[in-house]
Amino acid sequence: MTDKRDNDQDPKKDNPENHSGDQHDDVTHDPSRRRFLKNSGMVAGGVIGGGLLGGFLTNQFTSNEEAKTPKTQSKKENTADYQNARQFFHRIGDFTVLEAAVERIYPKDDNGPGAIELGVPYFIDNQLAGLWGINGRDYRHRPFIYQKKNRSNEGQADQSMLDRGQIFLNGLRKMNDESKKRFDTTFDKADEDQQIEILQDFEHNKVKMQGVSAADFFTLLRQATLEGCYADPLYGGNKNMDGWRMKEFPGSQPSYTNIISNEKFDKIEPMSLKQYQGH
Repeated sequence: MTDKRDNDQDPKKDNPENHSGDQHDDVTHDPSRRRFLKNSGMVAGGVIGGGLLGGFLTNQFTSNEEAKTPKTQSKKENTADYQNARQFFHRIGDFTVLEAAVERIYPKDDNGPGAIELGVPYFIDNQLAGLWGINGRDYRHRPFIYQKKNRSNEGQADQSMLDRGQIFLNGLRKMNDESKKRFDTTFDKADEDQQIEILQDFEHNKVKMQGVSAADFFTLLRQATLEGCYADPLYGGNKNMDGWRMKEFPGSQPSYTNIISNEKFDKIEPMSLKQYQGH
């Protein structure tokens, strides 16, 4: 009597000569592996060259991943904001003081977001982590002429021996020390009026600092804050171009030929360098 299981068996499984064929079938039915072999063969054959190679292979290998991504999710939701990472400030306490200070200089109101929402703290951090933070292209040799309290040499740039990174660290820590001394709390936890009082004293040079005047530090802080609010988002600030929208600034438009002849003011959606250059 014949066992039914004998009829169900695949003859290939008992034939050693067919084992290699099974392996080949498994390979050819693996889409990712087949795609890799196909692309590798094209590269070896010299079909693809230069910058086209990277783009082609990237598109090929990511096609399945894109298919898995729900179409209801926007590109913005799927993209991590890697610019929101501290590079210069290693102490979180210094960074929180910076956040509080720039928010007082450029606060959120009915017109739009404040400095924190615009990403200004991270913009400043990124700038300080680069050449700007170490005065990399400035003349840095002695003698250094410090501006006096009466500002008698107005018009001449301050020649502190400290670079911008050192000035920021010293200034922010001095602001924090002043807050602890006056209000028994850190600057970021002080009341809004208390923060404004300290900032105004720095602006009017009423706080003594070493290596740079308090007024010069405040000027540098205010300048960097405004640059972070209105610079191209490519540099880490002006998040979502909201700073431009508040000013109705069009950004980096490639052309105005379609509206240049219009007699009325045209309010157009801003465009950043990232969009213009296709990044």
